[in-house]
Amino acid sequence: MSSNSILGVDVGGTKIAIGRFDAATLAEEEFTMTHTPASEGFSRVLDEVIGLIEKMKTPQTTAMGLGFPGLIDQEKGMLLRAPNIPGSEKFPLRSELERRCSLPVQIENDANCFALAEARMGPGRGHSVCIGITLGTGVGGGIVIDGKILHGAHGYAGEIGHMLLMPGKPPYRIADARGDIEQFLSGTAMGKRCEEAKRPEDYLKGEVCSFLRPEVFREIAWMCTTLSHLLDPSIIIFGGSTGKALRPHLAAITKELETWLLPGTPAPILAISTVKNAGTVGAALRCMN
Repeated sequence: MSSNSILGVDVGGTKIAIGRFDAATLAEEEFTMTHTPASEGFSRVLDEVIGLIEKMKTPQTTAMGLGFPGLIDQEKGMLLRAPNIPGSEKFPLRSELERRCSLPVQIENDANCFALAEARMGPGRGHSVCIGITLGTGVGGGIVIDGKILHGAHGYAGEIGHMLLMPGKPPYRIADARGDIEQFLSGTAMGKRCEEAKRPEDYLKGEVCSFLRPEVFREIAWMCTTLSHLLDPSIIIFGGSTGKALRPHLAAITKELETWLLPGTPAPILAISTVKNAGTVGAALRCMN
């Protein structure tokens, strides 16, 4: 085993997770997580992240990768905006972390980290075009082609949660865009949909309410249809608390998906995340590249 280690940090809407990994084998040496104090603002979140890094790093730690839930300018290492964390606009995240932690840092969108881990080490292994989708507090996405994250011309590729599903339909508004996927398929939106139906007791975090299933399966199928016609993935992998709850329903969703695809178009495999702590693993992979 190598004496050197790297850190992978995954900042999510409700939790911050950090792992220390062997720099050569990516074997996990230590892992911990804590609550994300998002409501207290970006500075508080950053302090929490740095506190965890300082506790986790050792003299043998050589680099760090960090996944953050927002828009990232890869060239400048800047966090342009994290919609669910106030005060995060246009912040030089990479340089600030390098200054305060004395480590080389790579920053990446958190869902891209998830997708990278699943593509390299999970169900996506062997697939040339892999899409990862996280259904949790929000909806995130990442596109991995031939083992590399697709960032797009401006670094924003993979913002699947902000694709429009039903334009102009605002009942579950939780983000800036009206009618986007995040308003319908995130765990937050699921809870609001149950509340609106006056059946809050039917909503258990991380599950799909039985009375919502036909609608939700159709909406997931629409999302996957659009992604299939655009990118032709051979596999789409779901993660996050709500995403993992889809496991018993993948056959039903696939059947619905097949009704919307162009005739003769093969349906992608729908799979559930298998990589333990995929966000931290993907962040660590990102700093190994």
